[in-house]
Amino acid sequence: MAANKKVARRIVLAKDFHGEVTASNFRVEEVQIPALNEGEVQLEALFLSVDPYMRVWGIKEGELMVGEQVARVVESRDPKVPVDSIVQAQAGWTTGSVVNGSDVIIVADYPSPDWPKSLAIGALGMPGKTAYFGFLDICKPKAGETVVVSGAAGAVGAVVGQIAKIKGCRVIGFAGSEAKVQYLKELGFDVALNYKTITDLDKTLKEVAPKGIDCYFDNVGGEFSSTVLYNMNPFGRVSVCGSITGYNAVDPPKARMLQPAINRKCLTVTGFMVYNFSDRFDECLKELIQWLQEGKLKYKEHVTEGFDNMPKAFMELFSGTNFGKAIVKI
Repeated sequence: MAANKKVARRIVLAKDFHGEVTASNFRVEEVQIPALNEGEVQLEALFLSVDPYMRVWGIKEGELMVGEQVARVVESRDPKVPVDSIVQAQAGWTTGSVVNGSDVIIVADYPSPDWPKSLAIGALGMPGKTAYFGFLDICKPKAGETVVVSGAAGAVGAVVGQIAKIKGCRVIGFAGSEAKVQYLKELGFDVALNYKTITDLDKTLKEVAPKGIDCYFDNVGGEFSSTVLYNMNPFGRVSVCGSITGYNAVDPPKARMLQPAINRKCLTVTGFMVYNFSDRFDECLKELIQWLQEGKLKYKEHVTEGFDNMPKAFMELFSGTNFGKAIVKI
C-alpha cells in the first residue's frame, strides 16, 4: 500500500483467458481512492484470496479481478463499522477500496489468538462454508458410508474430508503429489492416493472401495469424475463443487456420458453455490470454530508474500504447486 492511503494498486484482466493462465493476462494499475459517501468505508487489504473459480467467473478485459479479502478499515462513514475494524469483503484484487459498510463482515475475535485473521477467507470463510454445506446438505452422509473427495488437498476438499471423518465416514481422497497424499494421511483420510500415478482408476476404486461409493464430492469433473460415478452405490449422492480439470482447457475435455450411471444407480447429482446458504452462515461458523478448538479440524495455508505476486499465486492453483488455502499477504 502506498504511503498516501488515497492511492491504491489494483490488478485487472488485461487479456481474456484462453488456455493456460499466464502473467500476460493481468495488468497492475494505480488508482485514486474516492472520498467516502455516507454509509461507506475505506479498506486497506491485509490478505487476499485466490481461488479457481476466478478463472471462469466471466470477468471482461479491463475489469477488476474478483475475490475476497481480509482488510482493515482505515476510514469510515458507517457507525456500525468503526475505524481499525478487521473485516471480510468482496473487494477484488486491490490494495485499497471503498465499499458499502453493509457489504462487509466484521471478523470477530477468534477463540485462540494463534488463529490468523486470514482464516476468514479460508477454513472459516468461503472454502470452509462451501465444504460444510456442499457436503452435509447435499451428500447427507451417514456413519459408515464411503466418501470419495477429488482435489482433496485443496482449500475445500481438505475440509470436506475432515468433516466426513467427524461424521463417521470412511474417506478416500485423491490429490496430485506424494506430498499432498502424505498431508491427507495426516488429516486422517483412510485412503489417500496420487491420481497422477494411477494407471487404471476404475480398478483402483474397486480395490479401495470394494463395497462401493456412497458420496462423492467433486472438485475436478472430467473422466475422473465419470469413473467415480460408475463405481457408486445405488442411491449415492454427488455434490458438484467444481470442475478444475476443464478450466484451462481450450477444447472441452472428453468424458463418458454420465446419464447411464445416474439412471441405473438412481444417483442424486447436485450443483450448488455456497451463497445459497447465506442465511445459515452463523450456524456453519459456530460448528467449524468448535471443531477447530477440539482439534478435529485442521487447516493449511499456502501464503504468498506481496501484492505483485497475485498472478503467480493464482497460476499455481492450476499447476498444483500449492496446497491448502492459497492466500496472498500484503
